[in-house]
Amino acid sequence: MAKINVNGKTVEVDADGSTPLLWVLREHLELTGAKYGCGIAQCGSCTVHVNGEAQRSCVLPLDAVAESDKVVTIEGLSEDGSHPVQKAWLELDVPQCGYCQTGQIMAVAALLAKNPNPTDEDIDNEITNICRCGTYRRIRAGIHLAAGNKA
Repeated sequence: MAKINVNGKTVEVDADGSTPLLWVLREHLELTGAKYGCGIAQCGSCTVHVNGEAQRSCVLPLDAVAESDKVVTIEGLSEDGSHPVQKAWLELDVPQCGYCQTGQIMAVAALLAKNPNPTDEDIDNEITNICRCGTYRRIRAGIHLAAGNKA
């Protein structure tokens, strides 16, 4: 049994320590917002926050997450969709198919928490999630809207 803090609650999980956090979240805790995309930490569909940092949960083993670490999933970002990034995504209709968007939102929320007014260069360097639909222009616009600079 492992204890982890997810979305502000400490939970016990009966899973092998080598199990990727993504599968612990999805299969053991039924938090299905983080998606499986590539399994090699490339696409970012599985992005969650660990202690405020965006992490690709498909390659993060359960035993790398301490009980004192704070894991936040898209379900824990806000109870009612009121996070500025979620509001910007809705206002600009950012997603096309939407599959990758929870990971995009989590990556952007982590970026804005440490850099509340990112430049396009900052966005290019920090947001490396892949969107197969190619909504990158709307994602960038959503980031600027959430940051308060409607560039």
